[in-house]
Amino acid sequence: MENAFVEKVKSGLKDVMIDFAYPRPNRAYIFIEPTNLRKSASFLFNELRCRFCIASAIDKRDGIEIIYHFHNDKEKIMVNLKTLVPKPELIIDTISDIIWGALWIEREIHELFGVKFFGHPNLEHLILADDWPEGVYPYRRELKEK
Repeated sequence: MENAFVEKVKSGLKDVMIDFAYPRPNRAYIFIEPTNLRKSASFLFNELRCRFCIASAIDKRDGIEIIYHFHNDKEKIMVNLKTLVPKPELIIDTISDIIWGALWIEREIHELFGVKFFGHPNLEHLILADDWPEGVYPYRRELKEK
């Protein structure tokens, strides 16, 4: 059974939501197209006052899935925005100008998976050595399959 907060999330994102899952009372998943990330993240962060926790990435065969994890402390629920950035382009808009806390994790995902965050102010190396080979992403599927 969904609570009032989950209904607010669904209502606010109904125009951009591809799919929705509510597997547990403290976790909801919103599936969106990459073009709707900024609008969705802004809604959760600015309107519903969710705290941005982190983003994670998974290399799928057809793209890099990025999950943006938001938590509403009052309601004690984690809301996850899931989007698939299609290969081979791997370009998505940054949310770092909306949520300053996303600066470093977007930089990390860029470095490890090769996702280009359009509009990000600094996608220089964060973790890997400065002489790491250009275009080699250690968390990419094709590197592991060799």
